[in-house]
Amino acid sequence: MEIKHFAVEEWMNKYEMSAIYNIAETCVDSFTLEDLISIDGTNPDEFFRSLYEKKLTYGHIEGSPEFKSLVANLYDSVDPQNVLVMNGGIAANFLVFYSLVKPGDHVVSVHPTYQQIYEVPRSFGATVDLLHLRPENKYLPDLEELRSLVKENTKLICLNNPNNPSGAIIERELLEQIVEIARSCGAYLLCDEVYRNLLQDDDLIVPSVADLYEKGISTSSMSKVLSLAGLRLGWIAGPKDVIAECFKHRDYTTISVGMLDDILAVHALKNYDLILKRNRKIIKDNLEILDDWVANEPAITYVKPRAGTTAMLKVDLPVSSTVFCEGLLKETGAFLTPGICFDMEGWVRIGYACDTETLRQGLQKVSEYIRSLQS
Repeated sequence: MEIKHFAVEEWMNKYEMSAIYNIAETCVDSFTLEDLISIDGTNPDEFFRSLYEKKLTYGHIEGSPEFKSLVANLYDSVDPQNVLVMNGGIAANFLVFYSLVKPGDHVVSVHPTYQQIYEVPRSFGATVDLLHLRPENKYLPDLEELRSLVKENTKLICLNNPNNPSGAIIERELLEQIVEIARSCGAYLLCDEVYRNLLQDDDLIVPSVADLYEKGISTSSMSKVLSLAGLRLGWIAGPKDVIAECFKHRDYTTISVGMLDDILAVHALKNYDLILKRNRKIIKDNLEILDDWVANEPAITYVKPRAGTTAMLKVDLPVSSTVFCEGLLKETGAFLTPGICFDMEGWVRIGYACDTETLRQGLQKVSEYIRSLQS
């Protein structure tokens, strides 16, 4: 199986741990164990003491019944038996491709997005066409372009909503039109929804594709919305036939997820509303800071994100995005992701949902570095 280097992951692996001001991170500011357990008033000492007698077996192979039930509650029409736990959202996406995509199939994927979503099906022998999300269209899919790309043998249409890296959000009306295009050729509609509900507008309700379409597949995880990337826990929610096929293929790659991860995830999901309230405040407060900074930084422009934790910044300087980001890190300790990782040279990706003071200081360092280049 031939596959390209995963550009954004290689970048993060190479540099992230050396950053002083990590404004490339894509999760909302991560919880400590103590903060997670005590969010609803639970005593952490008593919580962990209650686990002392548990035997560390494989646990529930498909995910604990409580976990699956709580995940199902995040959707309008998904039953617990239509939820399959995986070790992270990235593994959930991979399992869908591994289970459904065969050589000769046709796949359509939005771009820019998480590289896995289009490179993995290509590596399995599918022909992959990219549906380009353009800043002049606020990074939203062009329906006519999508219609021109689908074929009789289109197996999957792949979305990422909210979108990483742009922070764009596909609302219900546009999602429903995409569903009709998928239905016209019988394609599955896979949507990576790891940033779902991280919205700037509290009154906006954006449905999951799993609730809109009989062949809709939602993947998500504990990492972004719930600030628990260290649990390495995600899931697939989808039709019965998809879950059955994924479970068959899963036996070859995954026995079970960690029992302790499952227990901690259950506690987090029981407190989903509290965590979402905390995390929406962070992304709103921090986006206000970022927006003000962009307005006062002549070298930077952007399409203001409406959701998620990331945004693409256009850098008006005569250097490549890689040179800019490497120099920024070396000279200031501030860490961004070069746009070339998303085939967007001249841009950089920022993750603005980190600790607020880290964001403030990191943006200050970016401005200082821009001034040094201009002088």
